[in-house]
Amino acid sequence: MDVRLSGAGRPAWEGDQPLGAVADLDQPEPRTGAAAVLGAEVGLAGKVTRGLAWSLVNSVVGRVGQLAVGILLAHLLAPRDFGVFAVAMVAYTIVISVSELGVSVALVRRPADGARLGPTVTTMSLLSSSVLVAGLWAAAPAIAAQLRVPAATGVLRVLSLAVLVAGVAAVPGALVQRDFQQKWRFAADSVNLVVSTAVVVVAALLGAGAYGLAWSRVAGNAASTVVYFLAANERYRPGFDRAVARELLVFGLPLAGASVLAFAVMNVDYVVVGRAWGPVVLGYYVLAFNLSGWPVAAFSTMARSVALPAFARLRAVPGAAGEAFVAAGRSLLIASVLVSVMLAVLARPVIHVVYGQRWSAAAVPLMFLATLGTVRVLMELAYDFLVALGRTRIVLLVQGVWFLALVVLLPVGARLGGLAGVGAGHLVAALCVVIPVQAAALHRAGVPMRAVARSWARPLVAGAVAAAVTAWSARWLSSDLATLALAGSLGTLAYLVVVGPALPAQVGWLAPGRWPSALRRLARSPAAGPVPVAAPLPVVAPALAAQPAGAEPSGSTTASERLPR
Repeated sequence: MDVRLSGAGRPAWEGDQPLGAVADLDQPEPRTGAAAVLGAEVGLAGKVTRGLAWSLVNSVVGRVGQLAVGILLAHLLAPRDFGVFAVAMVAYTIVISVSELGVSVALVRRPADGARLGPTVTTMSLLSSSVLVAGLWAAAPAIAAQLRVPAATGVLRVLSLAVLVAGVAAVPGALVQRDFQQKWRFAADSVNLVVSTAVVVVAALLGAGAYGLAWSRVAGNAASTVVYFLAANERYRPGFDRAVARELLVFGLPLAGASVLAFAVMNVDYVVVGRAWGPVVLGYYVLAFNLSGWPVAAFSTMARSVALPAFARLRAVPGAAGEAFVAAGRSLLIASVLVSVMLAVLARPVIHVVYGQRWSAAAVPLMFLATLGTVRVLMELAYDFLVALGRTRIVLLVQGVWFLALVVLLPVGARLGGLAGVGAGHLVAALCVVIPVQAAALHRAGVPMRAVARSWARPLVAGAVAAAVTAWSARWLSSDLATLALAGSLGTLAYLVVVGPALPAQVGWLAPGRWPSALRRLARSPAAGPVPVAAPLPVVAPALAAQPAGAEPSGSTTASERLPR
């Protein structure tokens, strides 16, 4: 079946048309505004909000658990074991990004076509992952030799089995995401953590070393796959439709390529820094980059669990997905700008307090990379938005432009400014190259960019004010801890004062301008109970009630993949 072209000359299913030749049977009459969004699907706002809440719980529990397991393994394994495993993870991470060719995402963005697409997606996921497993197994010795760690051969072969598991889990995992079943995602990740921890501890006690880390990943992923199968609301037998397969590849292959490029974007700086100054300086830089990713870890990961399926449900209503993007971007920007500003202005005291003064050299690149954290949050939201609309070729283009900009700018920055120059190169590439290209893509996809500019203006101004107040306050303080506590508090207060009117209703009580009236109401009602705790900060949900504003299992949906360090 040939791919149809819209009037704009692009494949029709890359825009607002259905996947393939089957039209949406449930597509409503064109409407605009809040009524259109609310009419897109009954209960969508509630699904998104509940999904965000469960994602928040999953994120907190998962990170605490990973920290505890990391501390335990540091006492059971030698540094060499972690090094061998990290080398094997280089090849594994690249392969897992394309393990199912990006086709399972079609089930998330086309919920009405599940029965038509499911059998072919199942077959293609299993077939592609099996081929990749065989190739990775055969190529393991050559890969390990090229990376100059021959001991990683066997570890990489064990990890190749996890690629096969990812192929099996691709379809049920996509269905769980599509149906906003984040509660089951939490269950799957928890089972994964428990099983993988048990396996790696036993293996470490038996002296398995890096092999224990590899087998723990395979076992944990297999256990979570069982949970996904129990949670999925539909089951598909393997099947194959040539026309459907052609459509899936047109959609999925650019997405798989974008995932590989995203991996390169998030790791090319490691290559530049490592070659220029060696492993010691690289260690400082890795620490700074990891700290700059706090907004991504805290906010973007939670939002992405619901953003793709939510945007996909809303795209049938003219203008609804664009409005949702504006509201989601505003909420994420309000949350992430403050964190990035504090990390940039207070980089040195943050590193001194958290990691100790011997890591001071990491403060210089962090001053630049902190802003990149907020940029990454917004870019990942745009990534999911464009994927939901089927514009995977544009996603591939943006990632390719980003990678090329870094290849040019990072070495130049390294020569001119050292570590600070690398951080500045990252920031220049994002602000001067990637954001304009991404903005053009979003505009073409129907996002009202004037509304974006209006909704983002106040958080950005608030960030500038907070940076100035924090920097001025820090000048008068000598203790690192006092600087974090006092200067950070004053900067946060300044940020809330400016951004207060733009805060979503669920967290409006954070705006200092509302505190006097709240205190007066509390004084007039002494018998009143405590102020209720607000629900988790909504990301996509605000658009569902507002007037117009103007995982593994599938590695292909990940906009950025950083090597474990």
